[in-house]
Amino acid sequence: MNSHVTDSRYLGDLFGTDELRRVFSDTAQLQSWLDFEAALARAEAAVGLAPAEAAAEITRVARAELIDLDALHAGVNFTGHPLISLVRQVTDLCDGEAGRYVHWGATTQDVTDTGLMLQAQAAHGIILRDLRGLAHALADLARRERDTLMPGRTHGQHATPITFGFKVAVWLDEVRRHVERMEQLAPRVFVGEFAGASTTLASIGDDPARALEVQRRLMADLGLGVPVIGWHVARDRFAELGGVLAMIAATMGKIAHEVILLQKSEVMELEEPHHHGKIGSSTMPHKRNPMMCEGIMAQARLARSLQTALLESMGTAEHERDWSAVHAEWAAVPEICLLTGAAVSQASDVIRGLIVYREKMRQNVDALQGLILSEAVMLRLGESVGRQVAHDIVYEAAMAAFEQRRPLRDLLLEDARVTGHLSLTEIDDLLRPEAYTGLAGEFVDRVVLEAKNF
Repeated sequence: MNSHVTDSRYLGDLFGTDELRRVFSDTAQLQSWLDFEAALARAEAAVGLAPAEAAAEITRVARAELIDLDALHAGVNFTGHPLISLVRQVTDLCDGEAGRYVHWGATTQDVTDTGLMLQAQAAHGIILRDLRGLAHALADLARRERDTLMPGRTHGQHATPITFGFKVAVWLDEVRRHVERMEQLAPRVFVGEFAGASTTLASIGDDPARALEVQRRLMADLGLGVPVIGWHVARDRFAELGGVLAMIAATMGKIAHEVILLQKSEVMELEEPHHHGKIGSSTMPHKRNPMMCEGIMAQARLARSLQTALLESMGTAEHERDWSAVHAEWAAVPEICLLTGAAVSQASDVIRGLIVYREKMRQNVDALQGLILSEAVMLRLGESVGRQVAHDIVYEAAMAAFEQRRPLRDLLLEDARVTGHLSLTEIDDLLRPEAYTGLAGEFVDRVVLEAKNF
């Protein structure tokens, strides 16, 4: 029975991926808890706290397929406790006296925190891999469209000419920083927990070296970092992961929104991937709606909202243990990973299949009949009459050109204050948009070069 869009049989791929759903499935969660119990037994056997035979037996039975899920469900409901029913089942599955050593010295939150951290680590690897793939796709697109002329827009209005490759390079540079953030957070965030009831490790006895050795061996076995101190109420690691994921989702949403804006019928410079049979409307057969990009924007909105829950958990956890924070993370961490992972995956599909209408971009550059080059004219004229005087002169010509729907060139040629300093040839050269893209191409090259290391 599915009850959430992330694992819906028919809507699920709009809000997650099968790969990430497997990471956060009931089976994966259960196995992460069992992996902890088995690794703990092995670590304790290594320092003489448990017999080696007991550790081997606990390892043998610590498999999700051996657990009676109906009994586990009933046990959780009856006890109101997420783990005790599982510990009892693992104990009963063990032959001989091995069951006596199950969960030795651990507290429930050691298991659940470390289990969620293992799942988050797996999701991080998937999202980081896909983020690198997106960076490669953006680099290819930026390189291909390096010199494709299009209008630059500020405040939604034509500004000065840019190239489409330049716009893509801005996206790429942001994605590159996200890759760095994901790489940098890993050793800081993916740290396991084994600290006991009040996080002092009193449950392992009065030999500090042996207690810390158990902790070290346990985390090495699980592939996690060793905590400097217990972190039952220090929830900043999940909050940091959620913060970076929310930022990544925001970037995916921004890219998708830009495609939507440039796919508007009146603009039509870009179009998300389209294939025959893709339906934009159930009632208007002509529609080619940017529904992939709209979905990405929805994922980004939801992911950003989940970061609030993780910050709340970080900021309200009380004393040495507070399960209100933990319960919120059980819901928020999987969902923010699923949503962000889906946004990255689908953004990659959009970029790889993006349709670029270069001719329409060029037509739109000319749509305002030269006004897009007003800055170029103003700066050149300013060399003779001063910047502010030149601004006022070109402003008058530009406003008249806009309101009269005439080419800027005509208004400039009618003004003696302009023609007294600029020749016809100079004015025509200044009104060539190809000559006023600045360092757009060079910036594309710089960003693409930086991204090569991915």
